[in-house]
Amino acid sequence: MINGTCLKNAVISGSNNISKNRAYVDKLNIFPVPDGDTGTNMSMTISSAINALEKTNEDAVGLVAKTVASALLRGARGNSGVILSLLFRGFAKGLEGLEEANGNDLVDALKIGVSEAYKAVMKPTEGTILTVARLAHERGKMAAHFNNDPVYVWSEMYLGAEEALKTTPELLPVLKKAGVVDAGGKGLCLIFEGMLSVFRDGVIMDGSSEPVKIEEDDVFRSAAAEFDDDITFTYCTEFIVGRSKLVKTPPSKLRSALEGIGDCVVVVDDEEIIKVHVHTEEPGNALQEGLKFGQLLTVKVENMKEQHRLAVEENNQKMMENKANLEKVEPEDEVGFVAVAAGEGLCDLFKDLGCLHVITGGQTMNPSTEDILEAILATPAKKVYVFPNNKNIIMSAEQTISLVTDRQVIVVPTKTIPQGIAAMLAHNEDLSIEENLKAMQEQMNKVSTGQITFAARDSEFGGFKIKEGDIISLVNGKLVAKEKDSLKAVMKLTKSMVNRDTEFVTVIYGEDITEEQAQQAVKMIKSKIGSNIDVTLINGQQPIYHFIVSVE
Repeated sequence: MINGTCLKNAVISGSNNISKNRAYVDKLNIFPVPDGDTGTNMSMTISSAINALEKTNEDAVGLVAKTVASALLRGARGNSGVILSLLFRGFAKGLEGLEEANGNDLVDALKIGVSEAYKAVMKPTEGTILTVARLAHERGKMAAHFNNDPVYVWSEMYLGAEEALKTTPELLPVLKKAGVVDAGGKGLCLIFEGMLSVFRDGVIMDGSSEPVKIEEDDVFRSAAAEFDDDITFTYCTEFIVGRSKLVKTPPSKLRSALEGIGDCVVVVDDEEIIKVHVHTEEPGNALQEGLKFGQLLTVKVENMKEQHRLAVEENNQKMMENKANLEKVEPEDEVGFVAVAAGEGLCDLFKDLGCLHVITGGQTMNPSTEDILEAILATPAKKVYVFPNNKNIIMSAEQTISLVTDRQVIVVPTKTIPQGIAAMLAHNEDLSIEENLKAMQEQMNKVSTGQITFAARDSEFGGFKIKEGDIISLVNGKLVAKEKDSLKAVMKLTKSMVNRDTEFVTVIYGEDITEEQAQQAVKMIKSKIGSNIDVTLINGQQPIYHFIVSVE
């Protein structure tokens, strides 16, 4: 039989296992945009239960499961994290009131979790974490008919999950083409594996690093620091060599030498210079190799790990300052607004539109349900509209509805920043909630969103062969083009989006684009779409997206 202490240790073990492997799970994401955060979201979601478990001395399996489910609900990040929390919420319902659990109890509990997860997804897709959880339950149900031992049953459920994971490429052709399994499904298998280690052997799986614990002042890592584990070498070394006419050795030899001491090697040359980029632990040796070809004209060496550390600290400080202002207040006003956005310019824009609190988040840094909940409770309104502005945040926002009892929460399913702006502008205080939602949806449907970003990984997607670093163009989330230059990309993208009915174009430029570049982009756009369309330029300072274009 499984008691509460055993379940507690199993959840910690499952958390450790996915925390250890989160970077691998992140890399299973196949869409080339920088959103490979399934492993991170699931890891942070289940890790949110660790603090809660450390504070409880309960030994009843039902009470421990309830503690886990409550923590996961509040800590859920991204769609994968929300689905994981729903699986555990159903699991807790199935174990409610039990001191210990046998095999049938585990099967029945997982069945409820699977049902809860499927119901929460508007259009369930097979070949995802949902399939893995469902088939794991079915395998466990068959096993329980032969043997009610909980260890045997959970072993079979884990094997069922692993077998289901192998089928995901057959159910989703895009996975098969990329040669990967579903990331969310893999994350669930890792959690089940960690739990099995405790159920079967009494061993809490160890992580290569400390589990990701969510403290009260925990914050999102910046996009720059999201993949610290992937930094193999410390120093980013760049230099230009003035080629000596006495040296006849081809620059390809320099490339070979640098590849022996680092990675991310780029060597570009012409008749006069050789430009070099390399990540290495030996910047001095890299420079010595360069000196074999001539004099060093410029040198730049940066400690990437230190840059990431400073980025984390800076981002943490900003988020801590924001959280300090999120104290619960009484709902006195009639209406209030909460939005999610990244970038100081965009945050200011939403505040100008009426948002008292703007949660820092978006692509690669999804806020948790708890983060959104805190912002809602800090908004002094009886009716609080929430604008997620990202498809991967909508489910997390929707979980807050059941958690708030002293005010009404209305989640407007905005998937992009332009949709969020359009929806907020459509709000009319004289209309009912239903009428406002209808008006907001109508305005959202009139807006097309274009995005210019960079490819985070090599991929073959939507008919395009993408290389890491390529500039890619998206229209309403669909990959439509790839380029080498951001300004050219935004000009072509905007031209393709406008039509004879277009009246307004808004160009929001990000933190990697200078004002001069942004002005040049607008000039290029105007030259292609004509003078009858009003073009507005906004400094959003958003990360990840070089440009966000709104066409209406």
